[in-house]
Amino acid sequence: MLITHDTRCALETVVDLVNTAPEDDTAPDGLPGVAALTEFVRTHKISDVGTLSDFDLSAVRRIRGRFAGIFAAPDARTAAGMINELVAAAGTTPRLTDHDGYDWHVHYFAPGASVADHLAADCGMALAFFVVAGEQERLRRCEAPDCRRAFVDLSRNRSRRYCDSRTCGNRLHVAAYRARRKEATG
Repeated sequence: MLITHDTRCALETVVDLVNTAPEDDTAPDGLPGVAALTEFVRTHKISDVGTLSDFDLSAVRRIRGRFAGIFAAPDARTAAGMINELVAAAGTTPRLTDHDGYDWHVHYFAPGASVADHLAADCGMALAFFVVAGEQERLRRCEAPDCRRAFVDLSRNRSRRYCDSRTCGNRLHVAAYRARRKEATG
């Protein structure tokens, strides 16, 4: 599957956005305020966004939950329906652009759109490409028992199981090794 630069950026953005959600009622929100949202926008180089407000923060948190639902969708039909609703509500207006030194690419958000609509349109379309390509199962959650972070499995054979093999994957492999050693020594 060919993944363009802007699609890859949108995928990284949506994964990072979903992963800002608290995993339970005791965990902190990764977007605790407007300053954190502003930093998220800056980090992900989200263009055409003006001054952000509490209204924007609230709207982004709402779409974050909708994106999380797409990662949890049991099948492509369910994911497609969720993506269609998200993108339609954003009022998409596809247009070609070549800003900030990047070659021609497509933005799906309408000019002057809110940051939430911007994210819904561009990130929603990036996820839509995976459903269209029959690759919805690549939208995953980490299989480590104490981690449910979202990720997109871009491995050639669709075998990635952990959000980060250096942390979650390695931790589980070390635990399994220690358990085997303990069992062997009796």
